[in-house]
Amino acid sequence: MTSSTADALLSILDVTPLEQSKFQGTSPANGWKRVFGGQVVAQALAAAVRTVEGREPHSLHGYFILGGDPSVPITYEVDRIRDGSSFTTRRVQARQHDSVIFSMIASFHKSEPGFEHAITMPKVAMPEDLPDEATLRAKLPIALRGYVDLTWPIEMRVVDLDRYLHPDAPKAEHRIWMRARHALPADLPFNMHQCVLAFASDYSLLETGLIGHGMLLGDPRIMAASLDHAIWFHRPFKADEWLLFVQDSPSAQDSRALCRGSIFTRDGVLVASVAQEGLLRLRTTPPAKA
Repeated sequence: MTSSTADALLSILDVTPLEQSKFQGTSPANGWKRVFGGQVVAQALAAAVRTVEGREPHSLHGYFILGGDPSVPITYEVDRIRDGSSFTTRRVQARQHDSVIFSMIASFHKSEPGFEHAITMPKVAMPEDLPDEATLRAKLPIALRGYVDLTWPIEMRVVDLDRYLHPDAPKAEHRIWMRARHALPADLPFNMHQCVLAFASDYSLLETGLIGHGMLLGDPRIMAASLDHAIWFHRPFKADEWLLFVQDSPSAQDSRALCRGSIFTRDGVLVASVAQEGLLRLRTTPPAKA
C-alpha cells in the first residue's frame, strides 16, 4: 500500500457488484502470503451494507475458516436473511477456489432513543505526545522493525512502548491510537467509516494474547491465526480521526487466546467494542526456511 491518498484504502473496500447479492473484492500487492483478516471482515461488511438502505450496521460476528489467497479475487455472497421493522440481518459468505474462507452475520438497526451508559476511557498520553511511526521504528531492534509499516493504510501511535522494548515486562494488555493514514472524503457515508474501522480492528488484537508471555507475533516459535472476529458499533465516529484502541486478553488456554478491545474517540466517547479468539500454538519444531 504505497498510495499517498485515501484512494488505496477505499479501493480495497470498494467491492465490485457481480450480481444483485454477489460482490468481488481484491487484495493489495503487499507481499503477504495470506489475505489480511481485517480486509476480509471489512470487505464482507462493505458487501452487506450495499444491500441495506436507511440503517447502519450495529454488530457483526464472523469466522475465519480458511486462509485467503491474495492473488485470487474473493467473492462475497450476501444472503438477505431478514428485513424487519427494526432490524435487518445479512449473512455473507466469502469464497475462493469454490470454498468458503470466511462466514459472517451482520445486523443493522435504525438509531432510536433509549438507555445510555458507557465505560470510561483510561487516561493515556495523547497521540501527538507519542513517537510517530518513523521515530518508533528507529528505536526498535532490527528484528522488530517490520512491526512498524509506514506504507500501511492505518497510522498508529503506540501508548505502551514496553510492548516492544521490554517484552518480558507488560501485562496482557495493549493500547494504541489509530486512524486512517490519509483524510477520507468529507461526504463518505458513515457505514464506510465503519468498514475502515473493521479493517483496522484486526491488526493488533491477537498479539495481545502473547504480550503477557513476553512474546510477539512474528516470533518463529508461534503459529498464529485469527479464528473469529466480532464488532459492536455503539456511536458515531470518523475513521480518519484518532481513536484509542484499548486491548486486553482475559484468558488463554488450549492454544487459543481470547482478546478484546474497546475503541474510544480522543474526547473519551466509547464508539465500538471488539472481540476475537485466535490460535496461538507453540511450535514443537521450528518452521522450515523459505
